[in-house]
Amino acid sequence: MADTPAPAARRGRTTTPAPAEALAVLFGRALRRADLVPPLGSMLAFVQALGEVGLTRDAVYWAGRATLVHRPEDIETYDRVFAAFWVGTDTVPVRSTTVDEVAIAFDDDEDDDEPEGTDGDDEREADADTPLLEVRWSDVELLRNKDFALCTVAELDEARRLMAGLRLAGSPRRSRRWQRTRKHTARLDLRRTVRHALRAQGEAVRRAHVTHGERPRRLVLLADVSGSMEAYSRALLRFVHAAVVGRTKVEAFAIGTRLTRLTRELQTHDPDAALDRAGHAVADWSGGTRLGEAMREFNDTWGVRGLARGAIVVILSDGWDRGEPATLAEQMQRLHRVAHKVVWVNPLKASEGYAPLAQGMAAALPFVDDFVEGHSLASLEQLAEVIAS
Repeated sequence: MADTPAPAARRGRTTTPAPAEALAVLFGRALRRADLVPPLGSMLAFVQALGEVGLTRDAVYWAGRATLVHRPEDIETYDRVFAAFWVGTDTVPVRSTTVDEVAIAFDDDEDDDEPEGTDGDDEREADADTPLLEVRWSDVELLRNKDFALCTVAELDEARRLMAGLRLAGSPRRSRRWQRTRKHTARLDLRRTVRHALRAQGEAVRRAHVTHGERPRRLVLLADVSGSMEAYSRALLRFVHAAVVGRTKVEAFAIGTRLTRLTRELQTHDPDAALDRAGHAVADWSGGTRLGEAMREFNDTWGVRGLARGAIVVILSDGWDRGEPATLAEQMQRLHRVAHKVVWVNPLKASEGYAPLAQGMAAALPFVDDFVEGHSLASLEQLAEVIAS
């Protein structure tokens, strides 16, 4: 390829080098005929890049690769069109009019208008009678339903960022405090009514009423950090951290062979620092599981004495237990008596053909109000709805 390439489409018609803008427009047409449609912003960036790097073969190729190709799967198409247009060693496949056209709307709202002077409008008019199938694609939507055990480190970081947007609002509970109300059927506030009457020369023309206020229920989260939960424990702890820093009245515990309170360690807004502090606090991370003994410690030390009374208790565990099932059943029954709601989150529930056959899970289920999945962002969003109901 010479310093000033002569495209195969124009070779033999003129020996004068074409301007970079005209070459970019023609190359854009060739890409569209091969089903690779660069947005207008990308085409403008390509023209600007040609003005900076020149029209040598390598410079043009990498300028196009950097500005016109946004997906790895489009590289092969780009290479084929580049070879056909700039070198003339291949043929560009023309889109068949007998197949359905798929219009993809990306969520990044990039402008997909075509440069002036192109034949894009003519092509759209020619294909006006072709049925269009509109498909909307989003990275976030794919990540929402992806199993945490299959996520990369970058995807887990993105999932953690999305978890921060979850709002865990539990159902309100009646407070002992009185608050003002305009409902005339509520309790009469005698003190305020008399005070108003004194201002009106003893006539009770304005009556005041009060009613019991409401306050959010306490949320208690117990996360299993044993070896069987290793694929999910860090992702679920990030969810627990988002709950602790996102609302008041939240208590967090880790369950393994023992019980470890993590509320203080997770109160920092830096998720990495919070998980690092939690990892140092839990001595039995990725060890065994004794759910019955850990639940007994929770009930005796924290739960039955007041922390779980009237609260929403969420247990995040796969139900694998090395202890006695009878012990877990007894402690779950004690917890169920004092809690407003007991929710069990099991990531394995999403597996095809899953059945709660593990001894610990089977022993706990009779005392669980809601049994939900916990393997993905979508399932945690469902958990947030369960907590709010």
